[in-house]
Amino acid sequence: MKFYIKNMVCGRCIMVVKSEFEKLGLETVSVTLGEAELENDITQHQKEVLLHTLQELGFDFIDDKKSKTIEKVKNLIVDLVHHKNNELNINLSDYLIENLHQDYSTLSNLFSEIENTTIEKYFISQKIEKVKELLIYDEHSLSEIADILNYSNVAHLSNQFKKITGFTPTHFKKMEDKNRIQIENL
Repeated sequence: MKFYIKNMVCGRCIMVVKSEFEKLGLETVSVTLGEAELENDITQHQKEVLLHTLQELGFDFIDDKKSKTIEKVKNLIVDLVHHKNNELNINLSDYLIENLHQDYSTLSNLFSEIENTTIEKYFISQKIEKVKELLIYDEHSLSEIADILNYSNVAHLSNQFKKITGFTPTHFKKMEDKNRIQIENL
């Protein structure tokens, strides 16, 4: 039995969801970003208890096909930006087509319809949040961050950063209150 779960955006989310399944005595085959597969079917009561538990932790089940597809797109982008830096040089549309086996224009239209933004803008917002994270950690120069996130150059990164945040990366780095947005709220 497979569940599609909204707001799973990181490794800790996977651990938390897996832990909650185990606490309820439910054996998982796999738990990945946005999905959990159980060894056996469960009762309606178990499903309701599981849903309630997950909702208390900020997760939710996804039942309709469109929402499942959107969540898959988001999870692939989050995974690409936040966990697979060395693969960011791939064309985003090719990456989504390869992983979802759907036409990109269909995915793009569906994403825009449901999320009121484009896939590209969502991708850029994820990259900007990753830039913020790397700036806060202060372990890399701006040039290294541009390389890590596959920007053509520092100027391109800086222009995109300012367009999205209203600040230059240098100004952001000097700010005392560095507001970051939780990934699931992008």
